[in-house]
This record gives sequence, structure tokens and C-alpha cells, in this order.
Amino acid sequence: MSTDLTASPPAATELHRYAEALLAHLAANGSAPPQTHELHDVPGYWLPPAVEALVTILSGDDPIEPLTRAAGRDQQKTALFLCLALAVAGHGGRIHASWLGTAFGELSTERPVTHGQRGLWLAAARGAYGPAGKIFVLRKLDALAVQEEADPRAWVQALAPGEPSVVVPESLVDFPEMAEIPELARPAQAAARLARLRARCAEITSAKQADQEASTPLTNSAGSPATTWAEDEPIAVLRTLIGLGGPEGPMGSLTAHLLDDLRPGADPHLAAIALHVAAPILRSFADELESDTQLVPPETVTVSLLGHRIVLHPEGPDQESFELAEREIVATGVIPRRPPIAAYALLALGVGAVVAFVVHGLFAVLGVAMLGLGGWLLRKRHQANEADSRYVTAQLSELRELADGAVWALHAYAREAEARAKQAAEDSTDVNRLIRRGPRAA
Repeated sequence: MSTDLTASPPAATELHRYAEALLAHLAANGSAPPQTHELHDVPGYWLPPAVEALVTILSGDDPIEPLTRAAGRDQQKTALFLCLALAVAGHGGRIHASWLGTAFGELSTERPVTHGQRGLWLAAARGAYGPAGKIFVLRKLDALAVQEEADPRAWVQALAPGEPSVVVPESLVDFPEMAEIPELARPAQAAARLARLRARCAEITSAKQADQEASTPLTNSAGSPATTWAEDEPIAVLRTLIGLGGPEGPMGSLTAHLLDDLRPGADPHLAAIALHVAAPILRSFADELESDTQLVPPETVTVSLLGHRIVLHPEGPDQESFELAEREIVATGVIPRRPPIAAYALLALGVGAVVAFVVHGLFAVLGVAMLGLGGWLLRKRHQANEADSRYVTAQLSELRELADGAVWALHAYAREAEARAKQAAEDSTDVNRLIRRGPRAA
């Protein structure tokens, strides 16, 4: 049977005009516009009987006759049209259980998600079809083990992006470079990651809980759905389905959609679905992070203080490494200088010239000048040596102070470790509670 709409241009034009008015009314108040006269059928085309079936459903009558005709021409498009149209109208509860499966088709990690599937996915996530619709989508996703299709850390990065490269615990604020030591960085980094993971899970689930407590039906009495549907959403998919929209945009992969749904700022309804799908990975990652926070702080660490490597023990800095650092400070702090030969020569010549003043008075003046210059050179050398000595003394004192402070910081870090591990255990428990899966969680 022909489905060429050009075979009957007036009927096709009338059909599309009424279909467009129908979508506008559905998005505005959930009802069908009045028909001035009966729509003409287009042989072989599924849309005329599908529109008739939708209008019949909205009027509360039995749609079996037009529904059978439409399904006979294209069962999948008919089911998709009715499921999406009833969702937009706020009457998703009127769909037949089998329609959703027929409309949705089969998901695959090897094929892109169609715009129709994404539209149904979104409508179900927003509660258009009640709890059964959410469970339907969850079961479709669960059957594919989607979480195995991407690097586990990609799911965590999507959920809680932008983590700092270095986490400086309170005990190491005065020695931030110590926070980069792997043995000290790993527990602190794990605790911070776990806290951020728990916060994001709480954010998603609290938004979902608030939505459930509000008990706001997905209806159009206030026009709200018309402002929330977008390209991949039911109203846009419907327009394309009945030939009113432009060309379809690119389709995304299943994994890409789920990762996008987990990112901050995503639709909270979709985020709740994605969170349940990623639950096994998040649970395993949380357990791993909790285990990392329980690592015992090392007995000794090597730190750089004033550019010198010092080994720190609980009782204090290692004597050998500390003495080596002191020798290096002395060696680099005292500038090597030549013997003051010029100063001594000037002094000797000056004495000789003063003695020779009996020959000529000018020798006395020259001798005094040489004596003064030689004394100035010796004084300048002495002042330089004193400056070196003061610098070395200050550096040695600062090194000792820093070493003692670093040891106390290690003690404070060790005291923090117990509280950090305890908090991490609570965060891990919260994460597991928040992402608990199943029909009740949906």
C-alpha cells in the first residue's frame, strides 16, 4: 500500500495542519483541539489513524479500531507517537504497558541511541509513566552492563569533575610540600575524593527526593512542560516524527548519554537514572577510597627543607642527614675569598713610606694613605666574613626550626589519620546508601 503523501496533497496538508495544532494544544493544556471536520485517511500512512487513536484516548473512548489500523501500518512509530504525545499531554498513565516496549525498541552499546529512545528515556525519568516507566528504563540499561563499556574513572570524573591535584590537610598547612609526598598524599586525596563523591550523590538523590515529595504531576495545566522539553525531548521528537521538524541532529552513544547525565548541571531526573546505572562502579570506587584512607602513616619521611633533603623520624630529624645539611649550608653560605695580600702589602708599604718621611715629607702623606687603604680593605673583608657567619647561623637556626616543625606536623598528621579514616567510613556508608539500586530506588 502506498505511503506517498504527494498522492493526496490536500489530505496531507490538512493532516499536518491538524497534527501541528494537536501538539500545540497538548503542550498547552493536555487536550486535543476541536475538529471542524473529519480527517481524511492517507492510504498506507500510519499517522492519520494514530492521531485518531490519540484523540479517542484523550476523550476517554476505546481507541482499538484506529489503533489497530495505525499499528498495522507502522507499529513502532504508532507506539512512539502515542507514548510521547500522552507524556507531553500529562496523561502518560494512559499508555498500554506493551506500547512502551514497542516504542523503545532495543538498546545497544554498539549503536547510537535514537532521538525517540532518548525522548522516552527522558519522559520516563521525569515520571511521565509513573514508577513503572522508570523501572522499565532501568531494566533496559541494566541488561546491557553499560558501566563496563567505559573506564571506571570516567564515571567518577563525570560525577565529580575538577578535583584538585594536591589536597593539603590541616596538619600540613605550614608544610604544603609535604602533602605531595605519596605516602601522605594518598590517604588525604582519597578522603577528599570520597567526600566529594558523597556530596554529589547526596545532591542528585536529594533533588530526586524533593521532586517526589512535591508530587508535581507531569501535566501541562501551568504550561511548564512546554518550557522544559528540548531537542531530544518528547515535543521535539514528536514534531520530527510527524514531519514538522527539520533534519534530525547527531545521535549520541549510550555511554556518552549516561556520562553527560552524571555531570553537574544535568537534568536531575536523568542524573538519578544514571547514578543507579553507575552504582556498581561507584560502590567499588568508594570502597577503594575508604581503604586508601586507612593506610598507616609512614614512620619516616624525607622532606626538602631550605633545599636540603632531611629524613624525619617521630622522635626528630635524622642526625646524619641533618648534619649533612648543616655542612652544606656552611659550605654554600661562606663565600671563598682570596687571602688579603693586597691589604697587607699596602700596610707594609705604608709603614715603609712613613719611615722614609725623613727623606721627603711627601713620603709621610703617601704612607698614611696606603695605611688607610689597607686598613679599609681588611675591615671590609672582616665585615663580609661576619655577614657570612650571621647568614650561616640564621640558616642553621631556620633549618632546625623547620625540621622540628615538620616533625610536629607529622605527629599532627598521624592524629588526623584516625579521624580521617572514621569520616571516610561514614562517607563510604552514605555513598552506598544513596546509590542503593532496585525498583524502590527508582
